[in-house]
Amino acid sequence: MNVRRLIPTTAVTGAVALGLLTLSACGGTSDAADKGSDGKLDVVASFYPMQYLAEQIGGGHVAVRTLTAPGVEPHDLELKPRQIGELADADVLLYLKGIQPAVDDAIAQAGVEHTVDAAGLTSVEGHGAEAGEGHDHAEEGGESHEGHDHGSGSGTDPHVWLDPVKYAEVAEGVGAAFAKADPDHAPDYKANTAALVKKLGALDTEFETGLKNTATRTFITTHSAFGHLAERYHLEQEGISGVDPESEPSPARIKQLQDIAKADKVSTVFFETLASDKTAKTLAADTGLRTDVLDPLEGITDKSRGADYVEVMRSNLAALKTALGAK
Repeated sequence: MNVRRLIPTTAVTGAVALGLLTLSACGGTSDAADKGSDGKLDVVASFYPMQYLAEQIGGGHVAVRTLTAPGVEPHDLELKPRQIGELADADVLLYLKGIQPAVDDAIAQAGVEHTVDAAGLTSVEGHGAEAGEGHDHAEEGGESHEGHDHGSGSGTDPHVWLDPVKYAEVAEGVGAAFAKADPDHAPDYKANTAALVKKLGALDTEFETGLKNTATRTFITTHSAFGHLAERYHLEQEGISGVDPESEPSPARIKQLQDIAKADKVSTVFFETLASDKTAKTLAADTGLRTDVLDPLEGITDKSRGADYVEVMRSNLAALKTALGAK
């Protein structure tokens, strides 16, 4: 996880005060308030996985805005004072604590009644399919998952949306929150949630079936975001540089991954669309492996292999099946 440019808590708190003061000076009006005047539920989502849930569940009854523009690495997001101030005018704030500390701090200050933390709707505990656990890396490389901080506490992994089952649990909680915030349209939110959960259930079945029989269970990726997915489908994730896809791995870690690739018959090194592929290509060249994209789905751009969550997840499945030698 890239946390090099995150806003310190004190700076965010000051910006919140500035943003709210600016709104007061203008008579309490803002773009957010204007957007809510059409009778739709005004929902602010922190980044794409939350935006997708809001749009799928809310349908025509919601106006959804996201704090993270397409192409922006979510962990690097810096909020402007105006953005922070406008959070207070939203009907619903939907975020996932631990992914974007700057957003976490701003939302905590906003005081919106219907604030939904997706991390509280499913389990985000650590799991055995993390880099640093599957092959006892802690002593050798110094790059094990155990030393990384996702921002939500020790031993947790907030990338729950990459597990369709956990994502469906989050969807159910979001649907209930929308119904509470907008009781008049509760039946529609309930129906839309059920349809989304069914869609995610079908996606889970595709992954379970597609990855049931493979030549290897190990995959190497620049970004250790796929622990929940790996645990769900009995795979072993090996992160090159842990949660920061752009950091340089140690020579010991490179040697370790070379040994793992040989022992576990790994064919592919995965990289992602929103970060540099330099490290993945260097490792692949040194080990004679291929490279391919495994998208952590933190944002959709014109480089994404699909137009939405389900399409990109299916592209991820196809990439994993090829890399793992699915039969």
